[in-house]
Amino acid sequence: MSEPGVARLFSALVPPEEVVASLRAELARHPEGPASRRLRWAAPENWHVTLGFYGRDDIAARTSWLRRRLAGHAAPVLRLEAGGTFRGVLWIGVRGSGLGQLAEAARSDERVPAEHAFHGHLTLARGHAPAALAVWARLLAEYRSPEWIADEAVLMRSDPGERGPAYTTVVRFPLGRPVAGEPS
Repeated sequence: MSEPGVARLFSALVPPEEVVASLRAELARHPEGPASRRLRWAAPENWHVTLGFYGRDDIAARTSWLRRRLAGHAAPVLRLEAGGTFRGVLWIGVRGSGLGQLAEAARSDERVPAEHAFHGHLTLARGHAPAALAVWARLLAEYRSPEWIADEAVLMRSDPGERGPAYTTVVRFPLGRPVAGEPS
């Protein structure tokens, strides 16, 4: 039974359509081999860069908290680049000026253990197929997306679906002027 006003929540940055199209084109350049079928691929409409994960939480309280935490933060200048893996996940890295500071503001626990330090990434696929994950990480090693300015962060809810979680934007938080400098 679900509680009114409570949902599984996280904050994120959502790449713009031109970046999604670029990454889709890069993935399409590589053959769909048996390794690909062993992975559960995230739908492009669900692609995002998680800033903070809150679990089941009160939507109104988290919205207020996040609004205060993100107030005055500059918009990071980002790009996707280089594939990698960890714990059954294939991801594409996210580099950007101001990304780490924004993620730190969005995290709910200031005492984060080193093994849970922020590592900007966008999840592409999951699976218990280390060889398949490694092949894809190598195929994506040289990829670089167009640069973009993440001018808003979003609070999203995650609801179970037949083909994996469905993500819905709950609230948008505009960010300030872009961070000066190149993505790092």
